[in-house]
Amino acid sequence: MAIFLLAFISLGTFSLFSSLFFFSFILQIHRKLSSSIDHGPPSYPVIGCLISFYKNRRRLLDWYTDLLSKSPTQTIDVHRLGARRIVVTANPANVEYMLKTNFNNFPKGTPFTDILGDLLGYGIFNVDGELWFTQRKLASHEFSTKSLREFVFKTIEEEVDCRLIPLLEEAAERNEILDLQEILRRFAFETICKVSLGTDPCCLDLHCPVPPLVKAFDIASEISAMRSMAPVFWFWKIKRALNLGSEKKLKEAVRLVHGSVAEIIRNKRRILEEAGENKRESSTDLLSRFLQAGHVDEEVTRDMVISFIMAGRDTTSSALTWLFWLLSKYPNQKELIVNEVNSVLANINGGSETEKPLDCETLKEMKFVKACLCESMRLYPPVAWDSKHALEDDTFPDGTPIGKGDRVTYFPYGMGRMEKLWGKDRFEFKPDRWFDDKLDGKLKTDISPYKFPVFQAGPRVCLGKEMAFVEMSYAVVRILRRFEIWPVCDQDQPIFVPLLTGHMAGGFKVMVRKGNALAAVT
Repeated sequence: MAIFLLAFISLGTFSLFSSLFFFSFILQIHRKLSSSIDHGPPSYPVIGCLISFYKNRRRLLDWYTDLLSKSPTQTIDVHRLGARRIVVTANPANVEYMLKTNFNNFPKGTPFTDILGDLLGYGIFNVDGELWFTQRKLASHEFSTKSLREFVFKTIEEEVDCRLIPLLEEAAERNEILDLQEILRRFAFETICKVSLGTDPCCLDLHCPVPPLVKAFDIASEISAMRSMAPVFWFWKIKRALNLGSEKKLKEAVRLVHGSVAEIIRNKRRILEEAGENKRESSTDLLSRFLQAGHVDEEVTRDMVISFIMAGRDTTSSALTWLFWLLSKYPNQKELIVNEVNSVLANINGGSETEKPLDCETLKEMKFVKACLCESMRLYPPVAWDSKHALEDDTFPDGTPIGKGDRVTYFPYGMGRMEKLWGKDRFEFKPDRWFDDKLDGKLKTDISPYKFPVFQAGPRVCLGKEMAFVEMSYAVVRILRRFEIWPVCDQDQPIFVPLLTGHMAGGFKVMVRKGNALAAVT
């Protein structure tokens, strides 16, 4: 009986693989016949590009960039084991078509929302259709209000001046080595928690252990990101079904995140109800605003604010980390930043020189600071790639045919390294490329968001874009006018790791020195 059963299983397995092989072989022929554009990695029946993927697993970003740069259209096909075709593009015309021109045909799609669904649920960054539109409309209204902008700036100011700067001063006095990436992540997490939830996680106090919520966010975001990078996409689903390994850790982390945020929502709702008629004056954070706008579904509200926390924490800290590393390699650009800041803040009145306040208006005048941030994000975008899924058959402007259900990915990391987009000096940190004329100090207005899609573009363009620039600019100005940042990393070129957001492998270890030849903020 056992021998018969074993033979039956073997025969079934052989038949299954034979069918898969035949189906994949026919599919490969169909693709070759139907498309003249297939410049992806070598692909084989059944296994797709698994061999190439494995060989390049430690350099996926540069591997994709190399393939795209060799493609005449900056678009490639990628075929994975047992999965639908992926079209990866660094072509701005394709990006515009996907994100704007034919937006409705390229939603995130179920395959993508499944990956982040356990963590982000029904949040704005993980849904399509009416549910996305409703949340977008609500959030867009709140982000446009003057009161929220004022609250955001006040929060950033307090976080930088009262917590971040004293922490760096203490490290300088003690001659300590800091992981600046970790410090900036804590700073961004505190800021976005105050803005989104109206709560203070107090994670910039290095004398206290990291709050469990912070650790849970780290674990959940990392494991969720690894799902999307798996060469065999269904493997994580099996682990989730069996509650094994990383999927078990993810489940526990998500339970903690969801439970903590749900408790904050219930407490916030109780406070607002007790405030009664005066509740509008007592509300400033996004959660309070959403609740007062009638968004009473606790699960959707929870998922919305979790999405904002994820976006506001990791993207700004990633951009700042890489900017400070680049400035350590290009000290002349750092001096130009400080010179511009000193010039903008100088206020000569009646022969006496004082300083203007560092507020939103003066930050807007600091064009070179913004150019440096853009140039840093061109080379090291906080989100290395983003994917959608085609609802119906389509064709990209470059002629690439798109099949119904295909995954289409635009690739900001690779786009920042395309010679056709940025020239032969594309690997250099050159903030001047963002100016029409450096002498008149006017930033270029003709750089398309589809050539530089680090904040997405079209209907899904990042609502927090301006808030992010204010937060990053304020932190950069305050830090560079007080301190010298000296990396103590052994490696000359840190490794860029593309999880949900890109971070520096091993952290960014630095020494901080107070006082230099440049003026300090009074």
